[in-house]
Amino acid sequence: MAGALGSQYLGGLYPCEMCMWQRWPHYAAIVVALLSFVAKPARVPLIWLAALLIAVSGAIGAFHAGVEYGWWEGLTRCATTFGASGGSTLDSIMNAPLIRCDVAPWHFLGISLAGWNAIVSLGGALLIAVLMRKAPSNRDWRP
Repeated sequence: MAGALGSQYLGGLYPCEMCMWQRWPHYAAIVVALLSFVAKPARVPLIWLAALLIAVSGAIGAFHAGVEYGWWEGLTRCATTFGASGGSTLDSIMNAPLIRCDVAPWHFLGISLAGWNAIVSLGGALLIAVLMRKAPSNRDWRP
């Protein structure tokens, strides 16, 4: 989330609607993971839930990347950053940039931010699952 928020607030890369969809499971995963530190009896299922939420964000990212690469059509309209600039409501509406969900504003190694989210999130969820299955104290909670 630090990368997504940093690219938005420091780098000026405003998110589209589908980018925002990818953030919600990550926010939930952070809350669930923090709960796992205080709810000791439910620690293992909460970690599994956090991994699942991270994988959901990765799946949304994979879908979004497919929309950006033109592999399939998206499910949403484009989004704007209405309200992000301050000032009067009319000025905000008139000056809000249109953020398209089907155009990647940034690439690294030919992969968009949505694609990187898919790779990192799905890989991270898989790593959590592998580590959880190997932990001897978690044998009763294997899915």
